[in-house]
Amino acid sequence: MDTNGFKLSQFIDNFDDTVDRLYEPLRSFSILNRLFYSASALADHSLIWFLVASAMGTTKKGEKRSKVISGALLFESALVNIVVKSLFGRQRPTTQTERPHKLRQPLTSSFPSGHASAAFMWATLMTKDQGIAPAYLVIASIVAISRLHVKIHHASDIIGGIILGTLLGRLIKRAFLHGR
Repeated sequence: MDTNGFKLSQFIDNFDDTVDRLYEPLRSFSILNRLFYSASALADHSLIWFLVASAMGTTKKGEKRSKVISGALLFESALVNIVVKSLFGRQRPTTQTERPHKLRQPLTSSFPSGHASAAFMWATLMTKDQGIAPAYLVIASIVAISRLHVKIHHASDIIGGIILGTLLGRLIKRAFLHGR
């Protein structure tokens, strides 16, 4: 898609490079490294979201929401990791520096961020109204930003994941939780 000789992919690459360059100084703070590496690891395979959903399911009041969230997480993972990522085949960011903490290196395409998608879908499903409650938004945002911080995703991958996860959450909420 050319517009005045400027390709959309060039724009996205420039955007990602600019965000990464501006963000780079924050990677030197050990407290941020601990926070974001921990958040990234806890959200691998949606572990933290399944744990929260399971805890909700221990009460009669939270049982239905727990089942919907767990099923939605399985659906989201298959959709994002098998279908959507295969459509894009985007390479992940490369880094020559050693990471301050160990982290699993995913094998799937970079776009969109499955961590961001699952986090924002979860945050959307956790709320009882149509928005995202501030506490859930903060938690989801920490997980999403963690992927930029640890250099596993580009900024545009995270934005794509946030949009996809929020849309999926709204659709699933409407279909299975009737806006609850």
